[in-house]
Amino acid sequence: MNIKISLVLLFTLSICNAQNSDITSTLYETYEKYKEPKLAKRRIKHAQIKPLIENYRQNDLFTVAKVGESIEGRDLSLISTGSGETSIFLWSQMHGDEPTATQAIFDIFNFLASDDFKNEKKEILENCTLHFLPMLNPDGAEVFQRRNRLGIDINRDALRLQSPEGKTLKRVRDSLDADFGFNLHDQSTYYNAERTDKPATISYLAPAYNYEKDINEVRANAMKVIAFMNDIIQKYAPGQVGKYNDDFEPRAFGDNIQKWGTSAILIESGGYSQDVEKQEIRKLNYVSILSAIYTIAKGTYKDISLEKYESIPENDRKLFDLKVANASYELLGKTYKIDVGANRLEVDKEKHKDFWYSSRILDVGDLSTYYGYDTLDATGYTIMAGKVYPMTVNDFAALTSLDPLSLLKSGYTYVRVRNIPKDKLSSPMPFHVVSEKFELPDFNIEVGVNPTFILEKNGKISYAVVNGFLIDLSKDKISDVKNAMIYR
Repeated sequence: MNIKISLVLLFTLSICNAQNSDITSTLYETYEKYKEPKLAKRRIKHAQIKPLIENYRQNDLFTVAKVGESIEGRDLSLISTGSGETSIFLWSQMHGDEPTATQAIFDIFNFLASDDFKNEKKEILENCTLHFLPMLNPDGAEVFQRRNRLGIDINRDALRLQSPEGKTLKRVRDSLDADFGFNLHDQSTYYNAERTDKPATISYLAPAYNYEKDINEVRANAMKVIAFMNDIIQKYAPGQVGKYNDDFEPRAFGDNIQKWGTSAILIESGGYSQDVEKQEIRKLNYVSILSAIYTIAKGTYKDISLEKYESIPENDRKLFDLKVANASYELLGKTYKIDVGANRLEVDKEKHKDFWYSSRILDVGDLSTYYGYDTLDATGYTIMAGKVYPMTVNDFAALTSLDPLSLLKSGYTYVRVRNIPKDKLSSPMPFHVVSEKFELPDFNIEVGVNPTFILEKNGKISYAVVNGFLIDLSKDKISDVKNAMIYR
């Protein structure tokens, strides 16, 4: 009899998993149909989402309510849909420079408003009531910074509630008494899944609600949903999931929301190779969050074991944008073997709608336990200083007459320009622009300097590194270099 019951349970679980897998695959394949085109880049502003929210106010499927204001007076809106007993609350962009899930939320709205997936949406909306607060920190988003206008981290304001944004989040959570809460963030792109070279594209946490890290039914439910979402992400970004340390933080909203009785699910969007604007990660948010809502609506998450959550590897932070390994480097007449780790750091342009890179060497030495999005084994190569091109060009327009590939193959990484416009922040070419009077400092590979050098082997220059971008000089053309530097 027990064997029969076990077989029935196993068969039921298989059917449920297959159903969830089917909707996940279809969501992934049809995503472009629902992607919100007006939110195409990360640096989104409140003014961009406001008209989208107003459009949904006119749709009978949704209820839109103003639930608060930011310090600078921007509306905080709650968009709700569904009539089911299970209440699910999703909030995003508590940190102003973490917008990936905000974009995904508007993709989800488009999905819900469509005529597709009728059976699945019926199941979701009859069993759940969904509530979205898509931009909790619009003042921070305006200048693309983590903190709010007061300069505080809203995610450390759950106890004092000194910010209007934090007060709004607490009031909404309490009024909804939500069963599930999705706390949606971005994390550094330099996190990796522990002891692997894979970026932590998505990281999760079911926060602890006390110092003892006890697991009650509320927290266990969050763990089960996370385990389900991990299986989804593994399908599209295998090995690229991490899990945060669950040490209790008494000031944090996630930890307190767990304590207040809502199953809190922290989702952090990290890095993905060749996805600077995080659009593939946005897609993974869309697919995994909708699939999670579907499994909550069906109740199938309840049968997932907690061991699956515990098996997710921990987050680590051992990724560089570029790692050059085993290179020879000459210093004071001696030759040393070193690794170089460099990151391309974003500098916002005026109005915070775009950025340029000002890269830095982050570490030098034995980096054998670290990884890179781009990695070069430079065994047999010698790091050499780049040179200044002997001719001075008149202006930026004249730069286009130069052949960057030929320059770099000859070891030239700097070009002098007589007239550098004051409004130019960076070089549009894959070499640095310097003024007529600029004196290059002595060449050193050390922490804090811009990663620019050439790599030579047997008298031939095979690679150049310019502003942290690795350029393979055996290729026919140079691509994927956003900018170099200007030195006046």
